[in-house]
Amino acid sequence: MRELTYVARHSVEWREAPDPKLRSDQEAIVAPVAATSCDVDSAILAGHGFIDPPFALGHECVARVVDIGDAVTSVVPGELVVVPWSINCGDCEHCRSGLTAHCTAVPHMAMYGAPIGGSWGGLFSDLVRVPYADAMLVPLPEGLDPVAMASASDNWSLSWRLVAPHLKARPGARVLVVARGSIGLYVCDIARALGASSVLYVDPDPEHRALARSYGASTAASIEPMPHAFDLAVEATGRVDQLALAVKSLAPEGICESAGNHFRPGELPLLDMYLTGVTLRVARDNVRNHIPDALELAASGKVAPERVVSHVIDWEQLPDALPGKHLKPVFVRDTTPPSTAG
Repeated sequence: MRELTYVARHSVEWREAPDPKLRSDQEAIVAPVAATSCDVDSAILAGHGFIDPPFALGHECVARVVDIGDAVTSVVPGELVVVPWSINCGDCEHCRSGLTAHCTAVPHMAMYGAPIGGSWGGLFSDLVRVPYADAMLVPLPEGLDPVAMASASDNWSLSWRLVAPHLKARPGARVLVVARGSIGLYVCDIARALGASSVLYVDPDPEHRALARSYGASTAASIEPMPHAFDLAVEATGRVDQLALAVKSLAPEGICESAGNHFRPGELPLLDMYLTGVTLRVARDNVRNHIPDALELAASGKVAPERVVSHVIDWEQLPDALPGKHLKPVFVRDTTPPSTAG
C-alpha cells in the first residue's frame, strides 16, 4: 500500500509501506474514503511543527471497514466509520473517564498523522490498522455525507466541544471566535445552531469572513480587545497575541477555549485574566468522547458543515494538492467492494 509522507516543508510524496495486518482479534483494517487536512497539518506543511520529517500524515477521515478481528462487535466489513485521531483502548481508567487522548494502554499522545507516542501511520494512507476497533470506530449515521463529515475525526467534533457544553450551561452566551481555519468556521455554525445570542468572527481572510456571515455571525478582519464583551471566546490561530486578545475580551468569569497549535512561545495578560476571573483551557481534545454527539448534531439538519469544504479532490492528487493553500480540502476515492452478484 501507499502512505502519504511529509518529507520537507511544503512537500509530501507517496511512499510504499507493507499492507497492515490484524494483530489481534480486537482490531480492524479500514480504507479511508474521504480524508481531509486538519488545521495543524497546514502548520506542519508550512514548517512550523516540532517533529522532523519524514512521517506519514493525516488524522481526519471517514473510512470503509475492510476487515475485522473475531472479537469486534461494533462494526462490520463494508460499513462507513469515523476514525478518531488518537489511539485509545476504551477500557483504561483514563478512557473510561473520557480522557481518550491520554489512554494508558499506549504511549502518551499516541495518534495518527505524527510519530508522537509511537508510529501509527497516517489517515492519508490506502489502508489503516485500528488497534481497538470497538473503542475507536464510530459508525457514520445513515444519510450523512462522508465528504461533509471527513473532519469528524478531529476538527468538527472538537468544535462541538468548544462551544456546545458552554452554551448548554450559559444559554444565549455571547461568543467571540478568533480564527484562521476550519475550526473557527465550524464553531460559528455550531454556536448559531445552539442558541448563542451573538457571534463575532475575527479573521483577516475575506472569504472566511463571508462564510462566517452565511452562518449568521458578524465579522471583522481584526479588532482591539473588547473588555467584558463576551461570555465565551474561542481562539484557533496558534498566535499568542490573538489568544491574548480573546482573553482580554471576556466578561467576568468568562471562558476561553484555545484550539490553536501554539508551536511558538508568547506572553499572556495574566493580570487582566486574574482581575476578570477568566477560565482558559488549552487542550488537545479527547475527541472520541464527543464524536457521537457531534454526529448527532450534524444529522439534525441544524448545521451545515459541508459549507466549510473548500475543494473535493481525487485521492491520487494528494501529493500535488495537499501542500496548496486550501481552507478544507477533502480527498476522496471509491472503495466500494465489487459486486459478486450474478
